[in-house]
Amino acid sequence: MNEIKIRNIEPEDNPFLSQIIKGTLAEFGANHPGTVYYDETTDNLYDVFKKEGSIYFVAVLDGKIIGGGGIYPTEGLDPDTCELVKMYLLPEARGKGLGKTLIQKCLEFAKELGYKKVYLESMPELKQALKVYAKFGFEYLSGPMGNSGHTGCSLWMLKQL
Repeated sequence: MNEIKIRNIEPEDNPFLSQIIKGTLAEFGANHPGTVYYDETTDNLYDVFKKEGSIYFVAVLDGKIIGGGGIYPTEGLDPDTCELVKMYLLPEARGKGLGKTLIQKCLEFAKELGYKKVYLESMPELKQALKVYAKFGFEYLSGPMGNSGHTGCSLWMLKQL
């Protein structure tokens, strides 16, 4: 495998990232109402991640976008807490450590910006991702934090930085 490059999101990435996110959710049967599958912002991530305190990393292999993930200051979270968001990879990009690399970059960014905690929302269908989050020290919560609007997510986790 050639070297995977990780860079910040660019405007022309929008349709490719939307396709990866929606395709992954459909692949795992997690394309429920109340998830990013139905969130209009999924089609326009570049503009979403212009917000101060956010970043979105895009993974590229041989000129093809193969995944991404980001940090976002979700509405309703404490100022010292951000959310790990939209972590999705194409099937051929999984199992190679790329997800871990993206998570690590996101956590480093969060720490550099002074965040003390990182929150995430997920679903039981995304079993492998949940295992990875746990290995990074994310712990399950009994309910959601903030106001992401993603009521279709039934699992919530938090990590202290």
